[in-house]
Amino acid sequence: MQLLSPLRFACGATARNRLVFGPHATNLGRGRALSERHVAYYRRRAAGGAGIVVTETASVLPNDRPYERAPLAAECGAGWAAIADACRDTGSLVFGALGHSGQQGASGDGPALWAPSRVSGPVGGEVPVEMDAGEIDATVAAFASAAELAVRSGLDGVEIDAGPRALIRQFLSGLTNLRDDGYGGAHRARLAHEVLAEVRAAIGRQAVLGLRLSCDELAPGGLVPEAAARLAAELAGRARVDYVTVVRGSTFSPDADRPDAHTPPGFATTAARRMRSWLPREVAVCAQGSIVDPEMADTLVADGTAQLVEMTRAHIADAELGAKLATGVPERVRPCVLCNAACQVRHPGSSVVSCIADPRSGYEAEDPFEVKRAGRTREVLVIGAGPAGLETARVAASAGHRVLVVEAAQQTGGMLRVAAAGAGRERLALLADWLTAECLRLGVRIDTGYCADPSDIDAWLATGGAVVLCTGGLPGKVDYPVRSGVMVLDAAEALRHGVAEGAVAVHDPVGGPVAVSVAERLAADGRSVTLITPDHLVGARLAHTGDQAAASARLARAGVRVISRSRPRAAGGGVVEVTHVYTGSTATVPADVLVDCGFRLPADELWRGPRLGLTRAGDAVAPRGVYEAILDGRRAARDLDETEAAG
Repeated sequence: MQLLSPLRFACGATARNRLVFGPHATNLGRGRALSERHVAYYRRRAAGGAGIVVTETASVLPNDRPYERAPLAAECGAGWAAIADACRDTGSLVFGALGHSGQQGASGDGPALWAPSRVSGPVGGEVPVEMDAGEIDATVAAFASAAELAVRSGLDGVEIDAGPRALIRQFLSGLTNLRDDGYGGAHRARLAHEVLAEVRAAIGRQAVLGLRLSCDELAPGGLVPEAAARLAAELAGRARVDYVTVVRGSTFSPDADRPDAHTPPGFATTAARRMRSWLPREVAVCAQGSIVDPEMADTLVADGTAQLVEMTRAHIADAELGAKLATGVPERVRPCVLCNAACQVRHPGSSVVSCIADPRSGYEAEDPFEVKRAGRTREVLVIGAGPAGLETARVAASAGHRVLVVEAAQQTGGMLRVAAAGAGRERLALLADWLTAECLRLGVRIDTGYCADPSDIDAWLATGGAVVLCTGGLPGKVDYPVRSGVMVLDAAEALRHGVAEGAVAVHDPVGGPVAVSVAERLAADGRSVTLITPDHLVGARLAHTGDQAAASARLARAGVRVISRSRPRAAGGGVVEVTHVYTGSTATVPADVLVDCGFRLPADELWRGPRLGLTRAGDAVAPRGVYEAILDGRRAARDLDETEAAG
């Protein structure tokens, strides 16, 4: 694979391969310093084969705090040094990302936001301070000081942020820079030139200097790829930049650089090709944009589109991505499903960075899910081959146990495959495939089309084996009367078997991705769809994954009618009667079918309370998400030794 070939930068440093683990928010910090959790997190990716690791973007000035645990460069020296030491023997280069979020920060109880002009951001709505000459000079000096500290701490270089949330991009853009002085108009690039020049002087010619540049602001009047490529060529030439990472997004599209699976992977490759045509050959192009499949990454390198490929979410899903590719087992790479459910942590209330497919990500320092060899091999029966069951089996087999999985359906995957039938969620099936393949590789026996009963459990336990119930969930009961004339289905039934002819109403009391994906799928099939939600907005919980605004736009384009702040009161006679949650007023929605995407209940008919050797995991405990199901599976497998010891 060309992806695995080394790359020598113009400054002389050499990356062992073209795989980049890029900068992203993690919430792993201690205050505003990089912590031991950062060290373990980056070490794991470096040891797993990444050619370049770029640490979380550090603010160069204390007045910039875009999220609670955003690193501050002045407090990162010890952390950078520890990361450099931890990664030194892996062969990976380590760079520090440096930035300032300007008007896209969060002032909170701190100072007012800085920006090139008094243009309020559409998200926060705060009018920022228009920076004066002294503040601009202080910003340039802060970038240089931070870069010097990063390299002095042992890092191999730095990456300067002029991406979607960056002050430097705000100066470059006519949308946010309305100045008429030496930093506005025809001179909008002056701040970027000064920052790059001072940073290069501070770090010397032997360290790597990268530039992260938004090449498409996705807003009328903003930066576009052609102009951005010309600008990058000018910036790179003057400051001797070693590489440019091509991203997209702006103040007006802050989540466009990291969308979920509704946006096809590789969305920025056209901009990367344009960038390659403008930059000098000695300046490498780094492609970015939901690139999570090794085949796509390798093609981009092989055809000359880019010399580096940023595969950040792919490395969160599988820290050993590079090593698995290098040893010729690409089929063993755990897939990224582009859900943003656990790795998107910039929003309030988010936990630390992790992954629904690998909950160990972000928790490397504690490593609570390390697979240890079992003290004694046990016979393990797993009932149910959904995500919890397959993960239980995979981890138990890795520990040395002999595992049998029985599944009532004809196919493994459970709710992963059901959810994958929803619009924009197709990649979930890749995780089901991977879990199944890993179980078979490890010697797990999987019997589908077998419905276990209590006698199976009794017989297994009688021989000293262990049983883990992973029987999934069932539709919850609707809390409104249903009469003839309207067929009521739950979301799983609708996705598994389809929906009868006629108008469709979709009820979404949860606010997650399920109802939106069902409505989109039905609308794509040409159905008349009305979505009913008690919330103010469709998909209220999708703000966490960055898909809320995009989901509303997709539904509008698909012609889905949305009735907000309402819930079903009754269904029958070809209509669904809804009531407004605040006023109590009622209305009717024509519907032959009502798909209720409400909460589910555990399918626990085989559970008879805690017994020695018997446990349960996943939705059989309480219906939740994939992340929790995988977590439960790992815990159940880890606890097999403990239940043996208790016996």
